[in-house]
Amino acid sequence: MDWIYGIHAVQTMLKSSPQRVTELHVQQGRKDDRLQKIHNLAEQHGIALQLTSVKRLDAKAEGRHQGVMALCRPGETYDETFLMQLAEKHGASSLFLMLDGVTDPHNLGACLRSADGAGVHAVIVPKDNSVGLTPVVQKVACGAAETIPLITVTNLTRTLDKLQQQGAWVVGTDGEADQTIYDLDLTGPTVIVMGSEGDGMRQLTRKQCDFLAKLPMSGTVESLNVSVATGICLFEAVRQRQSKLLK
Repeated sequence: MDWIYGIHAVQTMLKSSPQRVTELHVQQGRKDDRLQKIHNLAEQHGIALQLTSVKRLDAKAEGRHQGVMALCRPGETYDETFLMQLAEKHGASSLFLMLDGVTDPHNLGACLRSADGAGVHAVIVPKDNSVGLTPVVQKVACGAAETIPLITVTNLTRTLDKLQQQGAWVVGTDGEADQTIYDLDLTGPTVIVMGSEGDGMRQLTRKQCDFLAKLPMSGTVESLNVSVATGICLFEAVRQRQSKLLK
């Protein structure tokens, strides 16, 4: 079981998967509207609240708990079979995010949050050399970890090939690419691939991409944080798709 902490993360858990919550701890003596929503959801689902001191909450949390923590059973896991079902279901409108070796939990959490906001249908990560759904990831994701499927696969290249066979175009991000993300058509079925924090995409992943694109950089830094770059790429896809609908 994992401790989930933070108001947004716990509130989303209580809304989407209350059956997973085995313990719910709320800061003793704190009364405000944000925590009252947690109280109401707990009562609605018959979950007992435990009033806990700040000191005990601090000892359990790996970061800011905002006065609330929940001990939860593991969530549903998703595999390549489920991914292919999603690709078939959403067809020409499908949008997936693949993270090739992101190991920082803060980055994965931020990527999940951006992916949820952009309407991504699933986030794909390798089983090895990637961070999982840790409490830090779930806190940073602000509830997105409970709403967007995280698909773990054994071989990213093979998974991309299968998605391509279903009609998806694969766009890999690379600072040395000749074209920018704004030059590409992202309105069809698309997989956007982001590399790891330090080394970027692995060579085999890069070779499997249909297109490589970069973000135009005008300053002195050579690249952006992977979670920031992910948000920019995903919302460029959103912008293009919304513009197409308006035409």
